[in-house]
Amino acid sequence: MTGQPGRAPKPPGVCRILMIGDVIGKPGREAVERCLPTLRRERGIDFVTANGENLAGGMGLTGPTAEALFAAGVDVITSGNHIWDKREIYPILERDERILRPLNYGTRDVPGRGWGIYTAADGTELAVLNLQGRTYMTPIDNPFTEVDRLLDEGSEPLPAVRVVDFHAEVTSEKNAFGLYLDGRVSAVLGTHTHVVTADERILPKGTAYQTDIGMTGPLHSIIGFAPRTVLPRFLNALPTRFEVGDGPVVFHATQVDVEPASGRAVAVERISAVVEL
Repeated sequence: MTGQPGRAPKPPGVCRILMIGDVIGKPGREAVERCLPTLRRERGIDFVTANGENLAGGMGLTGPTAEALFAAGVDVITSGNHIWDKREIYPILERDERILRPLNYGTRDVPGRGWGIYTAADGTELAVLNLQGRTYMTPIDNPFTEVDRLLDEGSEPLPAVRVVDFHAEVTSEKNAFGLYLDGRVSAVLGTHTHVVTADERILPKGTAYQTDIGMTGPLHSIIGFAPRTVLPRFLNALPTRFEVGDGPVVFHATQVDVEPASGRAVAVERISAVVEL
């Protein structure tokens, strides 16, 4: 593994959360298995999320692929529009609270849940929220009003520490969502485009923000997929069957330090490494 060494000491009194971008197929899973135990140990990470909607052969999630992420040290798997690609995950979404689908798919005949409350390794109680954008994506329920309903109208208040995986296409929608939630959640980190952005920052009211964490998948690929299976679509528009790429894998994640009492983020850091499998 080359890249950042992963030895930044954790300040006392913070909950350190790591959010891993879209994990692409077997190469992405193996990179998580290679990197995450070391990162958790050396950086003192208390809680880990990973977006797993592309884990099973590049599209969707299955029970065994989810269990592999959990075994590697992931605490919660978030997702997006591709969570529905493998129907075998539907009953698992109903029974395993560690796997989330976007909240704003609603509840009518839709399996699973879009948020949960968990306990980090340091004892901090925290909420993980998973929402999906609508611009150039499936026109599901409005993520802005749905997150309002959860934060403002729930029967009980959520814990102070709240992290959001916002799975969306357009940078403007992601920026808008981050600023809309500034001061109401601890972090809003984007997924879906598979391309890491260098705009990580803490917003004025204390929310950590990044437009896209980036993927954990093959480095010399087209957003995780083998070029030979993608390029024909650009050359002659003929349909092709995508296959996950191979070779070195890039591992992208973002680390957020949060004050447990206030829920305010005090530090945010991109982590990037290249893994030779």
